[in-house]
Amino acid sequence: MEKNIVTHSYQVSRHERRVRNNHNSFLIWFTGLSGSGKSTIANLVEKKLFSKGISTYSLDGDNIRKGINNDLSFSPEDRTENIRRIAEVANLMIDAGLVVLAAFVSPYKKDRINIRSIVKDVNFVEVFVNTSLEECERRDVKGLYKKARAGEIKNMTGISAPYEAPEDPDIEINTEEESAQEAADRIVDFIQDKLKKSNE
Repeated sequence: MEKNIVTHSYQVSRHERRVRNNHNSFLIWFTGLSGSGKSTIANLVEKKLFSKGISTYSLDGDNIRKGINNDLSFSPEDRTENIRRIAEVANLMIDAGLVVLAAFVSPYKKDRINIRSIVKDVNFVEVFVNTSLEECERRDVKGLYKKARAGEIKNMTGISAPYEAPEDPDIEINTEEESAQEAADRIVDFIQDKLKKSNE
């Protein structure tokens, strides 16, 4: 049956959607430990862009896990599949002409490389929210680290599962030295040229 699947092309193109929106479309990917501040910063960036008339959409780890990926565990294999699906969804949204903001731990380097492959490197902005494990544990917004230390959560990134930090992110945020608002401002400034250019 797979050999009978044929990609269908529609008459409205990605370029035409970008032209109508009057801005480029691409993916801003926020990676970092749980509690690092990814979702908080992504939300601030989206609010700033939306207020400027940019068509946006945010994808968040917990929200996705409750819906499209509710069949996946936190095993290494399922983590990889989780990120692959998100990248494919983001790619559709880029095609729709949106600036997509995705906040996911995404601990494995190979998975983040695969995201670039799916959406194309030119459509990918990697933001590394570099908050130390100690600080994330101190915040422990969701109580996950406490549970992981008590053995109640398996495969907790930073505790019982690895986090492979980006080696050359487009933007690196240290939330222990700059506020979420300052970080959001810096990201919005960084993508200004990208919003204007065509990635066709």
